Amino acid sequence: MEDGSEFSQSVAQIVQRLRGSSLHSQLERQAKDCLHRPEIKLESLKEDVRNFLKTSGWEKKLQNAVYRELHVSVYLGSAAETPSRLPLISPQLPTCRPKAPAEHLKEPLAYMRKAQASWEKRVLKSLNSMSTELEVPLARKRPAAEQKELANKWNEMGTDEPDLSRFRPVYAPKDFLEVLISLRNPNHDSCEDVSTRSHWGLIQVPLNVRDVPQLRKAYSELSLSMGQLGIDDVGNIHPDLFEGDYVHVGKKVVAEQDSAAAQQYSRRGCPTGLRADLWALILNSTNQPQDVMHYEQLKAGVIQHGLLVDNLVYKDVKLTASNDDYYFVFEDFLYQVLLCFSRDTAVLEHFKYNSATPPKSFVHVGDEERAVVYPPNGELPFRRSHQFQ
Repeated sequence: MEDGSEFSQSVAQIVQRLRGSSLHSQLERQAKDCLHRPEIKLESLKEDVRNFLKTSGWEKKLQNAVYRELHVSVYLGSAAETPSRLPLISPQLPTCRPKAPAEHLKEPLAYMRKAQASWEKRVLKSLNSMSTELEVPLARKRPAAEQKELANKWNEMGTDEPDLSRFRPVYAPKDFLEVLISLRNPNHDSCEDVSTRSHWGLIQVPLNVRDVPQLRKAYSELSLSMGQLGIDDVGNIHPDLFEGDYVHVGKKVVAEQDSAAAQQYSRRGCPTGLRADLWALILNSTNQPQDVMHYEQLKAGVIQHGLLVDNLVYKDVKLTASNDDYYFVFEDFLYQVLLCFSRDTAVLEHFKYNSATPPKSFVHVGDEERAVVYPPNGELPFRRSHQFQ
């Protein structure tokens, strides 16, 4: 009975999320438009409309959307239900217990939650300190002349050479490593295995992990008996023949527009020529008019307001893409994507099933201070400190 109720609840949540999506309104519009078609009969209205949506490809789009929502909804439950974190329950004790708070489902270990909260405060403090020391506001409205200049050079931002030597990373890899090394489970007595096990690594967090048979089952596509595109093609098949046959199958997967099939196919390699189509299909990412409008709104936000983190993004790209033989041609695109990404509040959705907390800062609205997520997408950019000079 419990499994049935949980399943019904999951279905209800997915339906509720899809009701507010653009796909739902598009399906409604298509269903209404098809009523004027001659093959739609009144006596079999429901079945005819369903067949029309199926043959016109809308059923496949709905399946892909449900598949994506299933991944998101399962992610939340997996934090508390993975084998590595299942509590040991005695057969004599009742299994029913009060429902845990959402933050406990995201990260069931209390000492992990405490360490994560401490780290987030430390990173945010570093950002605020940099803003104070450099006398650069976290956010500001650009002057009209600066807005016009940025709009005109939007497609060639890589030609700009501002002085960013004063800006530093919000944290260094060594700082993060030290936090991981210092993690200790208060319920674990480490003195009883001060021998071989204590020298296995710097991070001494006792967590159950998959054993070799479980890993082989989870990643069966990496078996030596199976071909991997571009890595270790099957020995008894010529590499060119294997690649040609694999690409042919990939084209069929793209033509079918099935997210689940695309994800399964990509586990053995993703052909370069099909990579964009396959990734978009796996993520159920489409390029609809409303998506273009959303991008233009984010672009307008970048042009109208400047953020302190824009300088970190700019310096990151300058030190990586512009100096890379393969990525320098994408420098301008990286600026456009990352600057818009930093303003995209839709990214905050992942905090519903992620144990992290979006950083917040205080802004003055009239005579009062308000706490707002900063940057708007809740993700602080990071760059390795040994190159961030």
